Amino acid sequence: MKDISILIADDEEEIADLIAFHLEKEGYHVMKVTNGKEAVRVVENQVFDLLILDIMMPKMDGYEVTHRIREQHNMPIIFLSAKTSDFDKVQGLVIGADDYMTKPFTPIELVARVNAQLRRFTTLNQAKTENKSNLEFGGLVISPDQRAVTLYGEYIDLTPKEFDILYLLASHPKKVYSVENIFQQVWGEAYFESGNTVMVHIRTLRKKLKEDKQKNKLIKTVWGVGYTFNG
Repeated sequence: MKDISILIADDEEEIADLIAFHLEKEGYHVMKVTNGKEAVRVVENQVFDLLILDIMMPKMDGYEVTHRIREQHNMPIIFLSAKTSDFDKVQGLVIGADDYMTKPFTPIELVARVNAQLRRFTTLNQAKTENKSNLEFGGLVISPDQRAVTLYGEYIDLTPKEFDILYLLASHPKKVYSVENIFQQVWGEAYFESGNTVMVHIRTLRKKLKEDKQKNKLIKTVWGVGYTFNG
């Protein structure tokens, strides 16, 4: 753990100090910034293994920070926010966060979630080092090594979670995955509010794959059960 670096971006210095204290006890290297622009700047110049971002920050909010970082980086991002509605949680996860915690929080739970995200990310990276073949379905090509998707030669810009969902379904065509099972495999944990999160991701994934213009849907809804890949 001594080689793991974590960035905390929160304009409430007391909260940032509390988080840093508990993470440093775990052996992590920690850096703190107090606004969104500074978070983007340091990520462009330093290597971090995980980010903890407040949403409501000066100069640039956590949503925009995540959008910019996701253009180049794929490390886990945990939102830590006073926004507690289901809509805010789903929006954060759809934008590209890997987890969402609400304030007030317990440091023990936050450390546990940090550890879980790092374990999952390490496992995914190890899996990506294996020589996996591209998945091809008509004009759709899914490249797990590059985590890239093209549709009839056109690059499709997917968030990390959208790619993971598509790859999960496409790896086992015709197999039906429940909403809960998709969340457990993609997010790496059980989550009782997973339904809306998965459905929103599926909806945006379908739009990006231009399913509204195709008669034969690649991602098929099995009513009352879940989703399957119709490749």
